Amino acid sequence: MQMHLTIVSALFLLFLYPALFSCAAAARNQPQDLIRSSCSHARYPSLCLQTLSNYGGPANTPKDLAQAAVRVSLAQARRVSDYIRSQAASSQSKSVSKRQRVALSDCVEQLSDSVDDLSKTLNELQHLRVETFDWQMSNAQTWVSAALTNDDTCLDGFNGVDGKLKMDVKGRITNVAMVTSNALYMINRLDDSRGKPRSKP
Repeated sequence: MQMHLTIVSALFLLFLYPALFSCAAAARNQPQDLIRSSCSHARYPSLCLQTLSNYGGPANTPKDLAQAAVRVSLAQARRVSDYIRSQAASSQSKSVSKRQRVALSDCVEQLSDSVDDLSKTLNELQHLRVETFDWQMSNAQTWVSAALTNDDTCLDGFNGVDGKLKMDVKGRITNVAMVTSNALYMINRLDDSRGKPRSKP
C-alpha cells in the first residue's frame, strides 16, 4: 500500500511540475507579449520593441507602457538637451559660424521646452482619474505633439548649416523624435483602449 502511494505521489509530481513551469513561463512572457503586440503598429516598431523590452519598470498594462514610453523619451530628451547645451556653451570659444551658434542656442530653448512638455505628460499619466480621463488624455497628447514640433523646429534651424556638428545634432534629435513619436502612439493607444483606472469601491 505504501509503495502504491509513493508511485501515485511520484506520478502526481511528474504531471504537476511541468504545469507549474508552464504557468511561471507564461507569467514571465506576459509583459513581453504585451510589448510586442503594442509595438507592432507603432511608427518605429523595432525601436519601440528595443526600448520597452529593455525598460526596467512595470510593463503589464497599456498604462504602464504609455508611462514607460514617455520615460524613455524624457530621458533621451534630457541627455540630448544637456549635450546641445554644452555644445552651445563651447561654441563661444570655437571658430563656429554665427549661424551655427544661433541654431544651437535656439535648439537649447526648444529642447528645454520638450523636456518640460514630456515631464508634464508623465505627471499626467501617473495621476489618471476616471472623471477627468478624457481631459488628461487630451493634455498628454497635446504636450507630446508639442515636444515633437520642438524637435522639428530644432532641426529646421540647421538648414543651410554644413559640417559634422549638424550631422551630430541631427542624429541625436532624430532619435529623440522617433522615441517621442512612439510615446505618442502609446498614449493614443491607451486613449483608444479607454484604459481608465478603476473606481474606488
